[in-house]
Amino acid sequence: MRLLLDTHVLLWWLADEELTTRTREAIADPANLAVVSAASAWEIAIKKALGKLSAPDDLEHQVHVGGFLPLPISIGHAVAAGQLARHHDDPFDRMLIAQAFAEGLTIVTRDKGFDDYGVPLLAA
Repeated sequence: MRLLLDTHVLLWWLADEELTTRTREAIADPANLAVVSAASAWEIAIKKALGKLSAPDDLEHQVHVGGFLPLPISIGHAVAAGQLARHHDDPFDRMLIAQAFAEGLTIVTRDKGFDDYGVPLLAA
């Protein structure tokens, strides 16, 4: 399975909280690829600077140590995100949806706003 972690899933993984056993096992399974989008790092940095959440100061290192592969944002991803139907207005989530489609990834999330897009999902 090829997994793209939603931002809240990454934070829950790093804090060792919230995730179901099934989801935690899927992410930890070495047979699965687990990736973290640059969009999630961007979202975390913005919300952390605004005082809206707590996150590690060494996020890039934590992603690496966690065994996750970073997923950069390409121009193609950006164009695809801009062309998505407006079911979900969060620009970070729209980017994850576009990346999942483009890269053949299953998004690990608890966000019901992803349901309307038909993107593969794994409930967190």
